[in-house]
Amino acid sequence: MPHRVAVLALDGLLPFELGIPARIFGRSLDPAPGNKGGKLYEVVTCSIRPPGPVRTDSDYAILVEHGPEALATADTVVIPASYELGRVFEEGRLTEELAAALALVRPGTRMVSICTGSYVLAAAGYLDGRPATTHWSSADHFQRLFPQVRVDPDVLFVDDGDVLTSAGVAAGIDLCLHLVRRDHGSAVANEIARRTVVPPHRDGGQAQYIHRPVPEPQFATTTAARAWALGRLDRPILLRDMARQESMSVRTFTRRFREEVGVSPGQWLTQQRVERARHLLESSDLSIDQVARDAGFGTATSLRQHLQAALGVPPTVYRRTFRRASADTP
Repeated sequence: MPHRVAVLALDGLLPFELGIPARIFGRSLDPAPGNKGGKLYEVVTCSIRPPGPVRTDSDYAILVEHGPEALATADTVVIPASYELGRVFEEGRLTEELAAALALVRPGTRMVSICTGSYVLAAAGYLDGRPATTHWSSADHFQRLFPQVRVDPDVLFVDDGDVLTSAGVAAGIDLCLHLVRRDHGSAVANEIARRTVVPPHRDGGQAQYIHRPVPEPQFATTTAARAWALGRLDRPILLRDMARQESMSVRTFTRRFREEVGVSPGQWLTQQRVERARHLLESSDLSIDQVARDAGFGTATSLRQHLQAALGVPPTVYRRTFRRASADTP
């Protein structure tokens, strides 16, 4: 059976964020030959009340066809943001209706929040003593209201195993893609990202908000240099060679690259090489030395250091863990 995801629609919800789980999980397809094209997730939207309309923050309501009983059947529960959290936002306490609905969630269910949906997780006690994040503009208030939570206001999302929290809007897409990647590997996540026309991977530790002026409109971009680099990740790539692809000075290229991508060229290259290494570890039987060479790290030691820094595990453990998880997935 597909992994069942229940999305909890609360009054005052943001329609964009409500639709993220259905768009990412609902379009994730099984690449295995025996079940190619089969859905990996079943996504249902539910309310804390019997089926019926749920108010949004816009000038329309959404008709939700499932009541709180759907939470009892979920493997993952996703709680998007709402602008009408009432005493959850003001006092850090659940309403009776919300508490009764969450009481139906089975022990061991994976809990996920998008943006200020983290207030619901915190009020329910899921975040006690754990790291979490929320939208940067609410982080100070969130920390004061829930001092028992270890709030990181700067990151896109926090993965603490069975409880995950994300910052606002686009970070919810990043978190859902991260879960697909965690559940089924980078190839599946990259394919749904390509279909959704979003970046396949933004690291959770990337800053969610950088206060800087919007760059002036410009015709020159760094797109060609990035495409050139992606085609030769297994070889040495110098900053001056990337700049030469765009006929720019190194200084101008570096500035434009940061404006467009949000990180330095060196950081971006490392991210892409880590992604290449993950894909090879998941999908091939190449030796660790060969994976290191093909991903552009040169040596197994360098690969081990970068994978440990990015994922917290060495290559052999990542390969073994991923393959065991894949074998256990129904």
